[in-house]
Amino acid sequence: MNDQLSPESAIARTTAPTVPVTDEEIFTGHEGGKLSVAATRPIAQARDLSIAYTPGVAKVSRAIAEDASLAERYTWADRLVVVVSDGTAVLGLGDIGASASLPVMEGKSVLFKTFADLDSIPLVLDTTDVDEIVETLVRLRPSYGAVNLEDISAPRCFEIEDRLKKALDCPVMHDDQHGTAIVVLAALRGANLATGRAIGDQRVVISGAGAAGVACAKILRAAGAGDITVLDSRGIIHSGRENLNPVKEELAAATNSTGLRGGPAEALAGADVFIGLSGSTIEESLLASMAADPIVFALSNPDPEIHPDVARRHAAVVATGRSDFPNQINNVLAFPGVFRGALDAGARAITEKMKLAAADAIAAVAADDLSVDRIVPSPLDPRVAPEVAAAVAKAAAEDGVA
Repeated sequence: MNDQLSPESAIARTTAPTVPVTDEEIFTGHEGGKLSVAATRPIAQARDLSIAYTPGVAKVSRAIAEDASLAERYTWADRLVVVVSDGTAVLGLGDIGASASLPVMEGKSVLFKTFADLDSIPLVLDTTDVDEIVETLVRLRPSYGAVNLEDISAPRCFEIEDRLKKALDCPVMHDDQHGTAIVVLAALRGANLATGRAIGDQRVVISGAGAAGVACAKILRAAGAGDITVLDSRGIIHSGRENLNPVKEELAAATNSTGLRGGPAEALAGADVFIGLSGSTIEESLLASMAADPIVFALSNPDPEIHPDVARRHAAVVATGRSDFPNQINNVLAFPGVFRGALDAGARAITEKMKLAAADAIAAVAADDLSVDRIVPSPLDPRVAPEVAAAVAKAAAEDGVA
């Protein structure tokens, strides 16, 4: 495996396709799967075979049996990311099951290889039982070096990630939570820099208290946001509200410092930033009630909470999760570099400081060519993953987990 990043060999920076992609192209592009395993050593003669397999391989296996740390040097496991899902919260599709989720996980592995030169294997598990998922990954630990959890429904995703972080001595990250949060923070930093604002002065409203919404609230608090209000399907999450699960109870205690009650209308009145992560619809009149020239991230896919053209009537900066509008908030800006940096550093975990460093690195790349219509780099910008990896590795060393 090549341990040097080669951004020039990755996909060049580009814009959204000018010609719509056809169904035939899509299915042809997935036929036979999107991954294969390639040998790193040629086997062209008997000598090669005796080195790669029997009898030579026995010497390596005996050496690892005597000193387990040698597996890091003589196998691929230490640099291998497993992309793990149970298929319960896939993209905008919901609970579609393990088999149907596999094309998405294959795609994630393709992105790991393309942007960070990391080998990756998708693992879809035919169970939704938390104990079984955790036990499976613990038993498979000798085969991989990091865990990317993907498309697992809330609130189970929180428990699975927490338990795996305690059980495993390697990086574990649920990308739907933390990849989204990293890029949202990077985008807000870019929007603020483009408009001359400071995060400490802003009141932020997050619509959605699932995996992404909870993680965004946490990282924005860590970054010093002035105040954060979180909405779920029942309205504003606040202390004292009945029937809150433990995750939302923790959220209620850490957010909404002004004690707001009610729904979207009460939350958005006078707010500076709106972050949509729920798939709900926001009326134009509610944006009009926000502070002057607000920042609006309508990130639900494929249908944003409010159409970007409508949002621009009121907002200074508008972002979506789509590639056919400016300011696409895309997790591929974060996760390849985060895992590359963690593995480069030999990190045992991915810490909050490492996530903040990743967001700062993404924002720094965007700062080279910043505007209200370019608050983050293109997802295909080959500079991003190396910069994120370097920042994450440095933060891991500073945090003492390397």
